[in-house]
Amino acid sequence: MPQLRRITVHPIKSLDGAGVDALDFVGVGGLRHDRRFALQDAAGKFVNGKRFPAIHAVRAEFSPDFAQVTLRAPGRTLETFRLASGNAGLEAWFSDYFGFSVTLEENIETGFPDDLESPGPTLISTATLAEVCRWFPQLSLDEVRRRFRANLEIDSTTGTSDCPAFWEDRLFCDFAAPDARDTRSFRIGAAHLEGVNPCARCAVPTRDSRTGETIAKFAVDFSARRRETLPAWSSASAFDHYYRLAINTRAAAAVGRTIRIGDEVATLD
Repeated sequence: MPQLRRITVHPIKSLDGAGVDALDFVGVGGLRHDRRFALQDAAGKFVNGKRFPAIHAVRAEFSPDFAQVTLRAPGRTLETFRLASGNAGLEAWFSDYFGFSVTLEENIETGFPDDLESPGPTLISTATLAEVCRWFPQLSLDEVRRRFRANLEIDSTTGTSDCPAFWEDRLFCDFAAPDARDTRSFRIGAAHLEGVNPCARCAVPTRDSRTGETIAKFAVDFSARRRETLPAWSSASAFDHYYRLAINTRAAAAVGRTIRIGDEVATLD
């Protein structure tokens, strides 16, 4: 039986993740603390990895209660700040680093998810990440984790036969069908979630998570491998393109529930 093996949240959108052993769902179904904060420019647009590759060089370490963040980057001194919107020192640190005015915005209830239609945690299997390592041997397992930034990672203690590569593709429906709004129900422990679709990727996975250096033709080569290795249980018509990995979810029914490492993961339909 697949089990939850890792829980990772990204308290500040586009910055480093933090692992936890247990966490609850809040707001519209996101994980507590995940993307709770976001950097914005003067026009109100996100300062993120899609727009600014320099963000990859910023290291962020969070206190266990997520009340503080320690930041470091090339040319900047290491500093620790109270993690709160309106913190002038924190905003000045980012403004000096990027060279333009940056503010830190907060949304306690919904956070700042990439997919507003599917604001639940993204999910992937360890075997899937290992498969991507085989496609790109220069990447370590941890580097692949950092590039694809999934919240939940599942694996099996009894071997890959219970949770092979792309097991998570069982958790979404065929969005090319007439009933394209359908979802597939599954549970993690006592929390019920809905799998929506395979997650479309942006430029971020093409880049080194620490330096921003790009692998040439990464998206092209990735898409070709993804198509070649599509498992029998994954519908090809769910892919308008193959630069997709992990699944998007909705978790409104899980609000108030807590998931823990070791919880079983099982389909419900």
